[in-house]
Amino acid sequence: MAANGTGLKKETAGALSYVLGPITGVIFLVVEKDPFVKFHAMQSIVVFVGLFILQWVLGLTLILLPLVPIVGILSFILWLVLIYKAWQGEEWEVPFFGKFARKFAKKA
Repeated sequence: MAANGTGLKKETAGALSYVLGPITGVIFLVVEKDPFVKFHAMQSIVVFVGLFILQWVLGLTLILLPLVPIVGILSFILWLVLIYKAWQGEEWEVPFFGKFARKFAKKA
């Protein structure tokens, strides 16, 4: 089934909402009306903005500075998993972030 705004399948639009993190998340959140796509777009925004803030805070704390590359590697793996899950048609919620994304997506 095609998503409303772009004519893409909803699974494709959901996966693409993660490709450039919050940038494509915002684009698909604005363009698409399908709840599946809106959830993935909002989750992309919430997760990757949250991870950026986490890395920034860790970088400011000298004793935790070695954790920054570890968070970066885990973020990359999570990014791949999220693209795959959306492509497969799953609405997998990232722990902690996913609940906020679902709540915000319903309001968007």
